[in-house]
Amino acid sequence: MLHFNKVTKADTPAPATVDRYLVPPLQAWFAFAMTFALMLFDYIDRQVIVSLFPHMKTDWGLSDKQLGGLVSVISLVVAIGGLPVALLADRFSRVKSVVVMATIWSLATISCMFSRSYGALFAARACVGAGEAGYGSVGAALIASLFPRRLRGMLLGAFFGAASLGSVLGVLIGGAVAARWGWQAAFGVVGFPGLALALAYLLVRDYRTVDLHGATQSGTQHSLKTLVMRTVRTLLRTRTLVWVCLGAAMQLIVVSAIWSWLPSFLNRYHGVAPAQASLKAALVVLAGAVGSLTWGWTVDRLAKDRPQLRLSLVAVLCLLSMLIFVCAFGLAEPGAGQFQLILVGGFVMACTVGPISAVVFDVIHPAMRSTGAAVLSLAQNLLGLAVGPFLTGWLSDLWSLQTALLLVPLTSLIAAFAFLRSTRSYDADMKAVAAIRISAD
Repeated sequence: MLHFNKVTKADTPAPATVDRYLVPPLQAWFAFAMTFALMLFDYIDRQVIVSLFPHMKTDWGLSDKQLGGLVSVISLVVAIGGLPVALLADRFSRVKSVVVMATIWSLATISCMFSRSYGALFAARACVGAGEAGYGSVGAALIASLFPRRLRGMLLGAFFGAASLGSVLGVLIGGAVAARWGWQAAFGVVGFPGLALALAYLLVRDYRTVDLHGATQSGTQHSLKTLVMRTVRTLLRTRTLVWVCLGAAMQLIVVSAIWSWLPSFLNRYHGVAPAQASLKAALVVLAGAVGSLTWGWTVDRLAKDRPQLRLSLVAVLCLLSMLIFVCAFGLAEPGAGQFQLILVGGFVMACTVGPISAVVFDVIHPAMRSTGAAVLSLAQNLLGLAVGPFLTGWLSDLWSLQTALLLVPLTSLIAAFAFLRSTRSYDADMKAVAAIRISAD
């Protein structure tokens, strides 16, 4: 049922010191656990294909550009579909939207095991993206709304860290299953658990939908055209959102390139067998998951009394990740030393995930939290996750994989600039929505 909260004196001017759970803590933590688990399987299903690249290249004779396209297509579809899905979820039900999304992407993953041509597999992977569209945004909005603001950066870092952990499990499971039963079977093994989680998600507590500008005097809902126009105007006025979206996307080009191509790099340059290469690459992705949680917690603590410091710290971390990867792929010789540098870079590169999501929820109207997160997701997927694997594959075909992995991390320079630029508007955008409150459903 759709609920609208009229913004009145009884509702809004809460004391600035109030920072509490929206629902009983047990319900909030159950919602977090379920949302985390689905994010885990989201990325297991998305990234399982990475460990299968060497097998697919041998069996089907695919180019690196074609292999990269099988990863990028999901991010492209997520980018296209994420905003409409989140807009609908913001107006109707976040929980029911998640149930539908998880069901679609799980069934689409299972269908990949029956593909017998590149075109069919590409289409099935696009359907996986259609199911995943909007999930990260809606899940993040739910977590940000149910928990106190003081926990937001850490929990969002943990939530998006599930993407790294899911990528680890996807790579490990894919490599192990492919070695024993063939690479097609890997899609079936990872596709089924999401269906059970989708049904269990119906037990999660939602929060009430907030009207963007207060209820009308007649109590009727706004027309779709009016809602969309007001949404667009609100988003465009939030300058911080524009800059952090650009910065987050540029940093995720690096993350997606490392996630997608490290197993192939270890196989080609270190002479590691595909199954073992997947295992070593999984360690780097796992380091990213730990880094996501660590940097979310660290930035929360350091920026507690100075919010603008959050963005400056993330900018410095982006530059640090770039320097580490340039040294790893441009200066270090293949061997244990190079891999250790890559491992450290993996820990640093996911620094944006929690802090930047927290910034978005700080500056976006509560009526548009899923939608604002979807704008961030659109930028991250369209300009970041979709670009990284394909760009790296294209540069690899043009020169070499090592050269590609040396050049791609330079996009962190743009990320750092964008985050520093966003500090100019962060305080004003945050204060504009600070008094607006929401309530439990």
